[in-house]
Amino acid sequence: MPHEIRIIRERKKDFLELLLLADEQENMIDLYLDRGELFALYDGGLKSVCVVTEETSDTCELKNLATLPAYQRQGYARALIRHISQYYRGHYRTMLVGTGETPGTLSFYESCGFVRSHRIPDFFTDHYHHSIVEEGITLKDMVYLKKEL
Repeated sequence: MPHEIRIIRERKKDFLELLLLADEQENMIDLYLDRGELFALYDGGLKSVCVVTEETSDTCELKNLATLPAYQRQGYARALIRHISQYYRGHYRTMLVGTGETPGTLSFYESCGFVRSHRIPDFFTDHYHHSIVEEGITLKDMVYLKKEL
């Protein structure tokens, strides 16, 4: 797949509409966008973005991964995960990702080499102003997966 991945260092908020597809509340995105690195995948135009933050000296976290709806299930998010895994290999030992407990999302991350790690009870009910429903499931706990780099 011929594509280009760029690190976006300025005007990260220009990507807010796409970031909101993966994290529905702007104030939650604001907690990590400035301190994270934003990667944008282009293939004849913007297709997908992700944000990665440093959590400890040997752990980074994939905080947001979003693909425009018309281009989902075409390998763009998987290509971004492959890219950031290579990019951060040697700098961090572990990459975390936290997500809701939805079968499709969990199986996607597991197919990208992540394994289940731990959970934060009531994360979505405690931190979001409204209920978030994905795949017909109301999100409650944050499920963390990890990948050794």
